[in-house]
Amino acid sequence: MNIYITGHKNPDLDSVCSAYGYAKLMNLQDPDNTYIPVRCGHLSSSVKNILEFLDIEIPAYKRDVFPKVRDVILDTDYRIDADDDLTVVAAIYEKDNPSAIPVYDKSEFYGLLTIDDITNWTMRELAKDNKITSIPKVRQIMTEQEAPISVDELFDDARTLLQSSPKRGLAVYDEDGYVGFVTRRCFLKCPKNNVILVDHNESHQSIRGIETANIVGILDHHRLDAIKTEQPIFIDAEPLGSTCTIVYQQYIRNNRTPDPQTAKVLLCGLVSDTLILKSPTTTGVDVVAAHVLASISGVNLEEFGLAMFSKVEGLKERDPETAISSDFKIYTEKNVKIGIGQCEVTQLNDFMDYAKAYADGLEAVRSRNGLDWAVLMVTDVVHEHSALICTDYKFNRYLPYRSFGTNLYDMPGVMSRKKQLLPEILHAVVE
Repeated sequence: MNIYITGHKNPDLDSVCSAYGYAKLMNLQDPDNTYIPVRCGHLSSSVKNILEFLDIEIPAYKRDVFPKVRDVILDTDYRIDADDDLTVVAAIYEKDNPSAIPVYDKSEFYGLLTIDDITNWTMRELAKDNKITSIPKVRQIMTEQEAPISVDELFDDARTLLQSSPKRGLAVYDEDGYVGFVTRRCFLKCPKNNVILVDHNESHQSIRGIETANIVGILDHHRLDAIKTEQPIFIDAEPLGSTCTIVYQQYIRNNRTPDPQTAKVLLCGLVSDTLILKSPTTTGVDVVAAHVLASISGVNLEEFGLAMFSKVEGLKERDPETAISSDFKIYTEKNVKIGIGQCEVTQLNDFMDYAKAYADGLEAVRSRNGLDWAVLMVTDVVHEHSALICTDYKFNRYLPYRSFGTNLYDMPGVMSRKKQLLPEILHAVVE
């Protein structure tokens, strides 16, 4: 059974790396199932650069977890040629009672033969002169085929299509051709994809179709507003600086040691989310985990962190709207919808050169999301300093930061959106 491990939309390094590391652990712990790390959003250029720096296979993009035809597809060992005669078919039905038999014309898929085809042909022949004088070829008894369906057809849509069809079954294709078939029996029970959520637990942050899935686990370091589940599930939710720290602790609790490559991946997510352990969200548990993972990986922690962040694009190289949207969280307080984005850089020397472009991008993101107020925190992870860009809004004047331009604010020592900026934003709204 496949179990997908996914982070949130707009995947950051902690999200991607924790999914990767936890899949590695669970495939060791539970070899009867296959744990597959996936991402439900597109990666920013900076995240791609860092994952390439790690030299790992980037988790595949999975658009959604809606049930699909591929989840109920059938196949059979039987295969007949269109020029075989009915005795070949009779021999198959004498041993078995397949819902459908794939028919080929030489090497090309020709169509599906069902018992209805045989019955209808027999009745037609008997109606002619009450006797059958020759054994027909398979192609002679097959009726016109319905259009095939895709493996990615939604389960509900395919069920409706088959219910309205006179056929017992429909051929299923992928990009390479015929892969199997479905019958009405396939749609008696809707399948569910099994999913583990990492670095999030709220449905609006998760992969599309999560409401149709079977959630079997959650690992997170954010507040809990978890999706309702049908059965008890495993949850590890701790107020730590990184989900990768939680994954590392799962290795320890299961008496496992991550291999050097996996340790480096977990260290990457941890260092990224804690800003090289400088963020106020960093705990003692994160610090210990980081040093152990660095030791297993064979790297110097500080040097690794700086090398990793050197792969992060500067403001100049990024498209403002894309950069803002890649790490953008929405909150509501006192009926005010607020969006807070964060971009990490390694220096703020050129901030003023691009502040106008990013302010325009922030306004576009605000408008597109129907927000009242949007802010962007640009954080220098090396020098522990941030600058804030705000859209024009009445609550800007309540922010406790020094203004150095229109809707621009200086924030020395501010590193954390969650622990340092968000409380001030919410306080401004309440005031």
